[in-house]
Amino acid sequence: MRLLLVEDDRMIGDSLRAALRLEGYAVDWVRDAAAAQSTLASERFDLVLLDLGLPKGDGLEVLRALRSRHDATPVIVLTARDGVGDRVAGLDAGADDYLVKPFELDELSARMRAVLRRHSGRAQPLLTHAGVTLDPATRQVTRDGVPVLLSAREFAVLEALMARPGALLSRAQLEDRLYGWGEEIESNAVSVYIHQLRRKLGADFIRNVRGVGYFVGEASA
Repeated sequence: MRLLLVEDDRMIGDSLRAALRLEGYAVDWVRDAAAAQSTLASERFDLVLLDLGLPKGDGLEVLRALRSRHDATPVIVLTARDGVGDRVAGLDAGADDYLVKPFELDELSARMRAVLRRHSGRAQPLLTHAGVTLDPATRQVTRDGVPVLLSAREFAVLEALMARPGALLSRAQLEDRLYGWGEEIESNAVSVYIHQLRRKLGADFIRNVRGVGYFVGEASA
């Protein structure tokens, strides 16, 4: 899962990026409104964590510009602005959720899962297919009720595939969910993770179309 963190406070940004990477997210980080605008105009993310009080502009301007392009990327506002009017303005500008600083990482993680679930049109928090169940909240995977131990990046690949059953995801799309800016991408990393997942979940659980991508379930036409 690829996130964009828009936060000018270095201490908050460093701690958030580190914590979210430990949870298996690929996190890119910008520190001002201008950088956020240009990044969101040229790259795609699964979720944006957006501060409002930014250098070179305001977070609400970033949010309004995103929605004016009919970009539905989920956005959670993270800000110290705690007035009712501020919350109303953020939600009316197109935020999917609004969280006031300081906050607990567990609460942020839960809100992220809820927003991503709504965005994908799922009511059920668990992802299931062919006897495999993935719980994004506990980061546990079972096969026929038996726990399966996965690394953070194996989990990230599996979650990306199970969140969109039947959808073909290319190697590049999966790499986007594994690596943030500045992280070295090993040329065969996705193939290695797919191989490991097949070994743990069954050789036919993840299927592929040669030269196109990987999928679980029935491939979309």
